[in-house]
Amino acid sequence: MAKRDYYDVLGVTKGSTAEEIKKAYRKMAIKYHPDKNEGDKAAEEKFKEAAEAYEVLSNAEKRQRYDQFGHAANASSPNGGGYGGGSMNMDDIFSQFGDIFGGGSPFEGFFGGGGGRQGSGGRRVARGSNLRIKVRLTLEEIANGAEKKIKVNKQVLCKTCDGSGAKDKSSFNTCKTCGGQGSVRRVTNTILGQMQTTSTCPTCNGEGSTITSKCNVCHGEGVVRGEETITINVPAGVSEGMQLSMSGKGNAAPRGGMPGDLIILIEEIPHETLKRDGNNVIYDLHVNFVDAAIGTSIEVPTIDGKAKIKLEPGTQGGKILRLKGKGVPEVNSYHRGDQLIHVNIWTPKALSREEREMLEKLQGSPNFKPNPGKNEKSFFERMKEYFE
Repeated sequence: MAKRDYYDVLGVTKGSTAEEIKKAYRKMAIKYHPDKNEGDKAAEEKFKEAAEAYEVLSNAEKRQRYDQFGHAANASSPNGGGYGGGSMNMDDIFSQFGDIFGGGSPFEGFFGGGGGRQGSGGRRVARGSNLRIKVRLTLEEIANGAEKKIKVNKQVLCKTCDGSGAKDKSSFNTCKTCGGQGSVRRVTNTILGQMQTTSTCPTCNGEGSTITSKCNVCHGEGVVRGEETITINVPAGVSEGMQLSMSGKGNAAPRGGMPGDLIILIEEIPHETLKRDGNNVIYDLHVNFVDAAIGTSIEVPTIDGKAKIKLEPGTQGGKILRLKGKGVPEVNSYHRGDQLIHVNIWTPKALSREEREMLEKLQGSPNFKPNPGKNEKSFFERMKEYFE
């Protein structure tokens, strides 16, 4: 099923401000929140849809890419997560509420629900930070897609404690402040009556347990600096400045949390002879005026190798020849651009006496005059002036 336009999902326009988008999402989140619509699958889907739309439109860079490429930007990701937003689970969605609702779910006070990113039992789960790297691609790799193996220096799980941060299993104690829940509740008396709020436990930071003896290698963090070789499958048709996203390939999270994402920025390596113009490829062909006059066959470079083209007799400078399907494909599409060959007539700057005499003999021929107007000189009249 095709995704709806993100602006339509939130009920805003393309010209809406960041504050208007935030306000629209807040309204949608409250309306379709699972705590308010328990068991309603349709409401849950709309809740997720609104969160996905907000994830993109609330980020200036993602919004710009979405405005330019639409959902095609998201589809270009090698892992399906997209670089303009992707499918989100409940943990991802609730992590947004710190910005939208000031630290937690809008239903904390009404339903007692826990805010932030949570795991089983209501405990808060940490998330690793995202990583950004650059990948340089040749025009051929862009046209055909490429598989790149990249060594990434990042935070990885500590092998000594398996990411727990504890010296051993006996080093874990249930947090006395929250009783292992990861959150604490507070009742406040207001003019409207008692209001109950839930917040992250300040003692265990929402984990539900404390560590008495920390791992000697990671010192309780559960992560250490390391290196990982990551295989990146770049789809055909990407362009300079595009970003791909690989979910879960960023920095590892402390104590068994969710890893961040790997953001891949595409850079194009300039080709020696070909220039890219959108999905088309441009090649400047220089031929001498004799070949242009009598016609010839010439080999030209393409993304896929050499190709032979026929230059018709009487070809004029400025003519553009087209090789269908020899350009760059669109991202996730069967359509491919063309190669455009711009014909340029090359005129020699130095002539031998014999060559000059031969040209002078041809100068008077009617076939060598481009039907000049009253004030227009013939080709060879201009050429003679040039050499003199």
